[in-house]
Amino acid sequence: MKKIFILNCAFFLFLGCIEKKKQEPSEPESTKETITDTVQAEEKTRAMEPIAAKIDGSYFKATGTEPFWGLKIYDDKVELKTTEDTIQTPTTEPIKAQDSNIAMYRIQTEATALDIIIAHKECTNAMSGEVSPYTVTISYKNTAEEETQVFEGCGSYITDYRLHDIWALEELKGSVVSKEDFNGSDVPNMEININNNRFSGFSGCNRMTGSLFYEKDILRFTQVASTRMACPNMEKESEFLTALQASTKYKVENNRLYLSNGSEEKLLVFKKID
Repeated sequence: MKKIFILNCAFFLFLGCIEKKKQEPSEPESTKETITDTVQAEEKTRAMEPIAAKIDGSYFKATGTEPFWGLKIYDDKVELKTTEDTIQTPTTEPIKAQDSNIAMYRIQTEATALDIIIAHKECTNAMSGEVSPYTVTISYKNTAEEETQVFEGCGSYITDYRLHDIWALEELKGSVVSKEDFNGSDVPNMEININNNRFSGFSGCNRMTGSLFYEKDILRFTQVASTRMACPNMEKESEFLTALQASTKYKVENNRLYLSNGSEEKLLVFKKID
């Protein structure tokens, strides 16, 4: 009788364990997918680093010492400040060398003769030690005087602040894209940081990063590096990366970033997503 009682207790205990196991909620099959989507959503909505440079409308700035001077070039004017004077003149289209990255602004008014030569050659400020990508030489003459003053220093182009954002691909060579074109995970997207002229993001299968080369109206994505993950369909990612590195021109309009080159007007179209 005692044995029967023990067996009955064990049997009911076993049934209780089975019932409890049935009642425990199982992890949905979509959990992994949901977590992935959440991570991607959080990545897209990450806060952008604030723009460090002061935005005043100029697209090129240069400074020099001995004597101290400062130069700003805007779309509609050129401003040169020296220890003795401030000169403002209308701007002009630069004359560009054919065999090297050198631009010369030659400005002539009734009161001023001004030549500005900007050469893509690394330059170090003699006092601060700061390194800039451009060497600047300025020849300035007040037409009422005989002496021509020459200023030498360093400068850099100011990357368009509108690029400082997070962008998701909408079109590739004129065709609308979706995440299904890129293995169903997500469309390519990138964050552009103009503080250090860098970009990083997702290229369709792999993570990517690289540098920006910027001059007025010129934008190139250079030194592109990416992880080496393998995905079932790599053709679209390869096509995207090729187009990105082939682009040389840009336009920002209606929360869209349009990248193009000499032969294709809409090589890539991105939408602002932050």
